[in-house]
Amino acid sequence: MTSPFLAYVYRLQYIQRWSLMRNTHPENVAEHSFHVAVLAHALCTIAETVYGKDIPTADVVTAALFHDAPEVLTGDIPTPVKHHNPDILHHFREIEQEAAAQLTAMVPPTLRPAYAPWLAEPPDAVRVWVKAADRLDAYLKCSFEVMAGNREFVVAKEQCAAALAAMNMPEVAYFLDTFAGAFEQTLDEITTARPGP
Repeated sequence: MTSPFLAYVYRLQYIQRWSLMRNTHPENVAEHSFHVAVLAHALCTIAETVYGKDIPTADVVTAALFHDAPEVLTGDIPTPVKHHNPDILHHFREIEQEAAAQLTAMVPPTLRPAYAPWLAEPPDAVRVWVKAADRLDAYLKCSFEVMAGNREFVVAKEQCAAALAAMNMPEVAYFLDTFAGAFEQTLDEITTARPGP
């Protein structure tokens, strides 16, 4: 039997994000998922190293990798559409769950227990970190676009910053203070600012 599961996951590169807005650099769900996984790892590392917390980092990073996998079947529904009213959001969540179930059914039965938890909604102890990384990636995308002179993303950047602040996570504040500024610099600027050996 040939399983189409990973072939579908690879097709996330064809699902475009930010479809209602003019982008200087189009972004697809595959690259977004990679970025969210990297950011989730960074936030967990900050939590453990700086704040002494015990975080299930491996689970968080794995959940981040697959957090938007159902979008290969549903497409990326823009946030203003999803959150237009509670009924739309509720029905969209049902559609997401059905898409996750369809993807899970594509996994060979012997491997299904290893993938099923990451295609479903993760537990709260994991979800909060994935959500923070997801919002952080949206903020950084907006920063890139604004830096490139695209005013289309000015308000979105402010909204993302407010959503991050509302999460009240010291790890997010640490990331913004320590790393976010470099995302708004040119290659020459970050090369000049790079610390020595």
